[in-house]
Amino acid sequence: MTHPFFEVVVDGVLLAPFVRYAAAALAMFLLLRPLLHLVGLPRLFSHPSIAGLSLYVTILGLLTVLF
Repeated sequence: MTHPFFEVVVDGVLLAPFVRYAAAALAMFLLLRPLLHLVGLPRLFSHPSIAGLSLYVTILGLLTVLF
């Protein structure tokens, strides 16, 4: 099954769809981060920054696969 790729044009420069997915994943991650801090999720991990990176990569992967 193939997906159509729609490039983003910024000032005449074509950007791959992955750039759009990475920006959307970053926006989602930044919106989720305060909520996760309120719940106390960083206290569950010995390295919260690695857990945050893993969450970002998971969101990016889901966006790539689903869209």
